[in-house]
Amino acid sequence: MLGPIAWRTPPISYGPWERVTSLLTEGLVRRGVDVTLFATADSITGGDLDAVAPHGYAEDPTMDGRVWEALHVAHALERSSEYDLVHNQLDWLPLAFTAQWGAPMITTIHGFSGPAILPAYLASASTYVSISDADRSPGLEYLATIYHGIDPEELPYVAEPDDYLVSFGRIHPDKGTATAIEIARRAGRRLVICGLVQDADYFHDEVEPHIDGERVVFLGAVGAEERARVLAHAVALLHPIDFDEPFGLSVVESMMCGTPALAFRRGSMSEVIDEGVTGSTVASIDEAVAALPAVVALNRRRVHDRAVARFGVERMVDQYLSVYETVLAR
Repeated sequence: MLGPIAWRTPPISYGPWERVTSLLTEGLVRRGVDVTLFATADSITGGDLDAVAPHGYAEDPTMDGRVWEALHVAHALERSSEYDLVHNQLDWLPLAFTAQWGAPMITTIHGFSGPAILPAYLASASTYVSISDADRSPGLEYLATIYHGIDPEELPYVAEPDDYLVSFGRIHPDKGTATAIEIARRAGRRLVICGLVQDADYFHDEVEPHIDGERVVFLGAVGAEERARVLAHAVALLHPIDFDEPFGLSVVESMMCGTPALAFRRGSMSEVIDEGVTGSTVASIDEAVAALPAVVALNRRRVHDRAVARFGVERMVDQYLSVYETVLAR
């Protein structure tokens, strides 16, 4: 399992790719699969761990991510003939060396960082898995779409929430944090914001002036326990994105707690949200404000049950095992 190394696997707070890599790795280990996780040295796994990077480069300004990812990939490449399969959870770099890998490669495409990286995907012999149909590139062939899976035990169901809305994700224009503030203001609801500040100018100009500790509360990047508490006790998640979201892990995490989601209709949102069951998708701030009362009124038990059925971790493990069997049978 060739994991990303921006953060520890599993991450302490932010790190969606690392989080999914961990959930899959541990699920495979529970099924008796012999897994070696290539990740940072401080990562935690029930399988074997191999590492070059001492910790995540995103948390250490002295580390150049390009250099450490190259060293990381080179080390896994050197050992690849020891394995039956290599599952790549990284971006494009491992694909540039497809001919040198000592085992068939499967790549989960977590989203494209930009169109300029497509040549690496087009030239590679890797088998591709998309994380939503919406995120598929028309120039690539995919074996399957496998939605991310979440462990329900990490995100317990809460039947009686508090009265606040939540915005959960990196603080960046793409994620629409300032838009969430406006929706909450117009709806007359308190808003709790959780996330890593990825765009400091946007935070200082568009978000921070509204934070007052009462109507708008900012908690920053939170760990697993705080994530579960904040998501579970919200009346709804606001996800007014301004880009084509490849998947939307926080949306699924919210629904797993029974908290419905209200999102802008971009990217995978219409796939991930069951309209009128686990939430709603809209096209504007006006539509979001109008739709919010109905979203808040949704049956939270039904939201939770549908999330478990569609996005439980064991379903994800089953689907990846099927992909592995297909590739090994070729």
